[in-house]
Amino acid sequence: MENDRSAAGRRRADEYVLRTVEERSVRFIRMWFTDVQGSLKSFAITPAELEVAFDEGMTFDGSVIEGFSRVQEADMVARPDPTTFELLSWRKDDEPVARMFCDILDQSGATFAGDPRQVLKRNLARARAAGFTLHVSPEMEFFYLRSSEGTPEPVDRVGYFDQNAPEATAGLRRNTILTLEAMGIPVESSHHEIAPGQQEIDLRATDALTMADSIITFRTAVKEVAHQFGVYATFMPKPIRGVNGSGMHTHLSLFEGDVNAFAAPDDPFGLTAVGRSFIAGLLHHAAAMTAVTNPWVNSYKRLVAGFEAPVHICWARNNRSALVRVPPVPAAKAASTRVEYRAPDPACNPYLALSVMLAAGLDGIERGLELPVEAADNLYALGEEELAALGVRSLPRTLGEAVTELERSDLLREALGEHTFEHLLRNKRREWAEYCAEVTPYELDRHLGVL
Repeated sequence: MENDRSAAGRRRADEYVLRTVEERSVRFIRMWFTDVQGSLKSFAITPAELEVAFDEGMTFDGSVIEGFSRVQEADMVARPDPTTFELLSWRKDDEPVARMFCDILDQSGATFAGDPRQVLKRNLARARAAGFTLHVSPEMEFFYLRSSEGTPEPVDRVGYFDQNAPEATAGLRRNTILTLEAMGIPVESSHHEIAPGQQEIDLRATDALTMADSIITFRTAVKEVAHQFGVYATFMPKPIRGVNGSGMHTHLSLFEGDVNAFAAPDDPFGLTAVGRSFIAGLLHHAAAMTAVTNPWVNSYKRLVAGFEAPVHICWARNNRSALVRVPPVPAAKAASTRVEYRAPDPACNPYLALSVMLAAGLDGIERGLELPVEAADNLYALGEEELAALGVRSLPRTLGEAVTELERSDLLREALGEHTFEHLLRNKRREWAEYCAEVTPYELDRHLGVL
């Protein structure tokens, strides 16, 4: 009966999209999905092909998509998810264009193991089997620059929460928020961040799959609106030397039905045993997860001391030098209890990042891992010997170190699946090797004239 209800629900959703496309005179529907790196891929179909897309999916060449099939297995199928149908609200022309996220299948109709959206779905199914659903709320940071060419130049010179930001900057954020909300992505708050030109927009919590789709849409909308204003928006983790980089602090909570599984108002930390073990799992697997939550060479220019990014593997409530934080909530709002994982950056693949965070937390719960002692000190001020005495390890300092940690992790191999895991290892080893062989401006500036 459950499958019958699911099939009936799918048909109703298909019919709603078909009716909306006709009523709104939608001219093109874009099929969206991401490669393993998290880059958005898209092709457009006309309304005449929509029923075929729902029934059979649309065939495309997967051999040219990063992390998808080999040349001898090239044909893949993109099947749109009708529940993700939305008009692209940043388009201002007279011919409406919509988008739907797709699930990727092979030619036999089986789900493709290398589809990041399927990786997340599989991990969410595992959580459901344990009685949990995952809710997520990210803090999305990014920079507005005057151009993507040459030395990065921020559009303003103001700082954290400054009200006197230029109207152009405030207008960009305002128009972006209106664009997001028109696409069904609710925003909780926004402000100017610490660095010049740096912004933050926080998305309201929702289920993990919807949020991963929303993050992909968010990145696209931010760039599209910025382009309309003649500005370049970047999610590069550290585009400007000497200032803070951009993070994607991710708030996580597990629910059992309508009950927050982390919330224990009478506990000194406000956490249930489930919440404590979830945090312990995050800490236990943090080093290996970093190659997924911080997947670029540039990611590790952000994860350094002195710029409010996490460096050390520990947890705390109010200590912002910790990797994991438990934000305080009033007793009357215990349902808002959540865990803030502070390492991810906004250039990660959200489907894979949420998958590994969930897998790590569930592993902590299943194994009953004990929560370490809370970090009470400013860890940035402590030396390595002092940190070692406290039992505090550091996050990987480079992409190379992170990939080595990832390779050792059986849990993340299982969470990502063999196909995605092996592709990430190959791709990130290659990126690190290319970076290590690069002659940088730093070396030329420091050494060319004196050696």
